[in-house]
Amino acid sequence: MTALSTDRNTPQRAGDVDDGPVAASQMIYAGAIVMRDADGLLVKGATATGLVGVGRAEHRIDNSAGADGAATLRVRPGVFPYANSGGADEIAAADIGKACWVVDDQTVAATNGSGARSKAGIVTRVDDAGVWVRFDEALTRIAS
Repeated sequence: MTALSTDRNTPQRAGDVDDGPVAASQMIYAGAIVMRDADGLLVKGATATGLVGVGRAEHRIDNSAGADGAATLRVRPGVFPYANSGGADEIAAADIGKACWVVDDQTVAATNGSGARSKAGIVTRVDDAGVWVRFDEALTRIAS
């Protein structure tokens, strides 16, 4: 492709909501933690490896009987509160700024569960509402 020689009307996506194809056998509820698998498909938050947190499900989608990509889900990146894991996996204020890991579609933990969990996002706050997690897929991929 050659360089521009005139104005270009470049499309924009604000980045406040996105959508994507859902993996087969997925029932994702509105408000759930949503992750992307290695094939680029959206799945509900679960203890598994090879996933990365992308955001909050904006609606319920039932692809439990569908094939990969048979359904599309709207996902919102941003900062949302989820349940805190317990015991040694409980997230504390000292974990703010660090990565957290997915336990299920509404729970996050301070550890990767001996390598069994994938990153959800970055902890931004811990309060009575739960653990506030920043979902930004690119940031989460590089977070430690």
